[in-house]
Amino acid sequence: MTTELVTNIGELTTQNDDRERRHDAALVIGDGRVLWIGPAAQAPAADTRTDAGGRAALPGWVDTHSHVVFAGDRSAEFEARMAGQAYAAGGINATVAATRAASDEQLATTARGLRDEAEAQGTTFLETKTGYGLDLESEVRSARAAASVADVVTYLGAHIVPAGVDRRDYLDLVTGPMLDAVRPYVQFIDAFCEAGAFDVEETREVLLAGRATGLGLRVHGNQLGFSGGVRLATELGCLSVDHCNHLDAADVDALAGSSTVATLLPACDLSTRQPFPPARQLLDAGASIALASNCNPGSSYTTSMPFCVATAVLQMGLTIDEAVWAATRGAAKAVNREHGTDAVGSLRVGGLADLQLLNAPSVAHLAYRPGVPLTHAVWRRGIRR
Repeated sequence: MTTELVTNIGELTTQNDDRERRHDAALVIGDGRVLWIGPAAQAPAADTRTDAGGRAALPGWVDTHSHVVFAGDRSAEFEARMAGQAYAAGGINATVAATRAASDEQLATTARGLRDEAEAQGTTFLETKTGYGLDLESEVRSARAAASVADVVTYLGAHIVPAGVDRRDYLDLVTGPMLDAVRPYVQFIDAFCEAGAFDVEETREVLLAGRATGLGLRVHGNQLGFSGGVRLATELGCLSVDHCNHLDAADVDALAGSSTVATLLPACDLSTRQPFPPARQLLDAGASIALASNCNPGSSYTTSMPFCVATAVLQMGLTIDEAVWAATRGAAKAVNREHGTDAVGSLRVGGLADLQLLNAPSVAHLAYRPGVPLTHAVWRRGIRR
């Protein structure tokens, strides 16, 4: 086993339970894991040595909500939205048509390019979804492409009802043959619980069908209005409910009293001009939150987790420590990877060596210098990328 000492770390954010930032720190990695953490002056010998030069180190970003398997371009829709057109769920149909027409190679190439782009900005763990195929063959192709690039894959056959298809027939397909066909490639199931997509009872049907096959549960909820998705997610014990723009006091209380993570998508909210979720209210009530990119061609075409962190601090009332936690350790909870030997989002002895160095002395620079490319180096599973 070859070991590497990363030393002269000016500020080390481990994201262990004490949420401590260490100074003048070092760590040793080997065989894909962290072998030692401590003061730089006490660091053991290693086969190779990397001088961090006083830079800040922290876990790699854990992006738990993306849609990187697609084809086509929706920049015209974006321009129209910026000119005042309201965002609606129906725009997904344009991507569905392009995705169905694309080859397997085209889908995989686009997804791989976006994964590489995200990794260059510090993302070391990526979830992505199906949901732009919406027929059996195209959803299977999407799931296969997703599994080739992402760490975990979510089945989102219940994105919308595709044009020209009977609603009941489509639900039967999503919860039956389509689910069976994608099952070898996916770990989670999701549904878009929203006006223009699926109502609460339809969402419940989809999620329970997925649970019966052993899939973890997730929900797109309360993005465009008070859809009931948040309350359903907490009732069913979903790992996460994502978006959460429109919450009343009962929604906040339900999240605070549950294990369900509220995954917030600030880049999407900027792009769609939706109100930001009440992040401060959620945290103050005791709810768990995560931040994610929601990378997709229609409503959030970015892979930049640093941008999401900066936006959460500058626009949503989070402190820098809260935002970084939500994009690392908090996000790991949203995919059930916070604990155990395959945990992500934290740096601990025995844990995975997923880390990044910033070209800055502190994580505070992520929001202090918004829009500046601060990623200096990234290690995933102990390998420098």
